[in-house]
Amino acid sequence: MSFVSVRNVFQTYGRRPIIERVDLDVTEGEFISIVGASGCGKSTFLRLLLAQERPTRGEIRIADAPPASEPGLDRGVVFQRYSVFPHLTVRENIVAGEGFRRGWGRFFGAARRAALTRADDTLARIGLDHVAGHYPATLSGGMQQRLAIGQALAARPRVLLLDEPFGALDPGTRQSMHAFLTDLRTETGMTVFMVTHDLEEAFKLGDRVLVFDKPRWDPHDPDVNGATITYDFDARNGGIPFQTLEEKTHVLHPV
Repeated sequence: MSFVSVRNVFQTYGRRPIIERVDLDVTEGEFISIVGASGCGKSTFLRLLLAQERPTRGEIRIADAPPASEPGLDRGVVFQRYSVFPHLTVRENIVAGEGFRRGWGRFFGAARRAALTRADDTLARIGLDHVAGHYPATLSGGMQQRLAIGQALAARPRVLLLDEPFGALDPGTRQSMHAFLTDLRTETGMTVFMVTHDLEEAFKLGDRVLVFDKPRWDPHDPDVNGATITYDFDARNGGIPFQTLEEKTHVLHPV
């Protein structure tokens, strides 16, 4: 059963088409990597999934709910640059993440003490409990990115959206973040969409790898056409084209 359903989605900025004719079904718990050339609508698609933007045409549904009109608590997002609050300590950043579920509400008294305890549990899980009282500026790049992911997870989203989350990290830190994200994904069972320019990273982490590209190209007006999903690879099965259960059944038992 489809958990994330994308039906005939188009997005246009003014008269310029960005993406067109995008159709996709994703089951709950899948990790979807998204690759493609710069300017082919990958980040735009992520913003549409977040409901930060609404499509010009078509619809996106999560868990069969009506299309969202704005970002909700069921979706968390982490950008390439560390999206944490620099004026809050590491522990307070995690508490703030949980506060998102309260409409930016604050915790007081017993509720705040309980939130701090939960924050410490989260920090232990992501390996940052030893720097709980520090400020983000004192942390390494990898630690700041772990904090950003931990903050997003504190709101307990069902879908995690990652936009080039490891692009600014050194190779060693990047490898450790891969392991961290793999463990976290196994632990939480979240559905993950990750935009990356690194094809090796896409196939290493993803269950499926979507390629965004422009199937039609006008050399006289390169912006006249939008991008769409041109390939959908099954990274769990040697990179062959992805097939739905219905398609696999049809191949095994043709009518």
